[in-house]
Amino acid sequence: MIETAALDAQMRADLVEYLLRLADDRVVLGHRLSEWCGHGPILEEDIALTNIALDFLGQANHLLELAGELEGEGRSADDLVYSRDEIDYRNCLLTEQPNGDFAATIARQLFFDVYDFLLSEQLAASEFEPLAGLGGKMHKEAQYHVRHSREWMLRLGDGTSESHRRAQAAVDALWTYTAELFDGDEVDARLSQARIAADLESLETRWQELIGTVLREATLGISDEQQYQRRGGRRGHHTEHLGHMLAEMQILARSNPGAKW
Repeated sequence: MIETAALDAQMRADLVEYLLRLADDRVVLGHRLSEWCGHGPILEEDIALTNIALDFLGQANHLLELAGELEGEGRSADDLVYSRDEIDYRNCLLTEQPNGDFAATIARQLFFDVYDFLLSEQLAASEFEPLAGLGGKMHKEAQYHVRHSREWMLRLGDGTSESHRRAQAAVDALWTYTAELFDGDEVDARLSQARIAADLESLETRWQELIGTVLREATLGISDEQQYQRRGGRRGHHTEHLGHMLAEMQILARSNPGAKW
């Protein structure tokens, strides 16, 4: 196991960047899911989506605390959430897409949940002990998340003609954001080589297999026309949706800097 004291400057900087990517995915997706609170199609689903949102926000809090500690600039988890601008966020574009109808939310969740399940499984074996501990906790929660989104995708895809139409439309619309989940750079390469981060290549292969199985069972498919992939979130280049979301999410903290509640 690699201890914090043993990290050199490059490894420490890489880890901060990597942790921010993991955390930002969860902050943004958690906020998106929280928008369903009080608006779920049924009471049980209203509660389920809210609980999943809380899982993601709890994970993000731990990841941001660790990032702030490694960064050493005195920034707390709250600082990293509320004081960074849109261009500083490192979440993938998939997570910032609007909820849309219920089928769109479920398709977005299925794509991310399967990725998160496989990612957290690898992180639980990380050589960096703090990340391994967080990965183990995340993996336990991801098992429930995958079961939830898979079951709903099967119901919608293989349900009524209307639910099938909406599910297929959601898959078609969101597929363009999925390749970015597996886009690696020098940070990923160095941390993966050190057995700290996940191996995105092997993760993508398993993701494609699992997603393909679920979609076939749901009588859904990927059109040959759905090959164009949008990227940029990991580098701070986002869709217009993130700016609107952050403006709403950050307004209280930015209007009252330094306030505690």
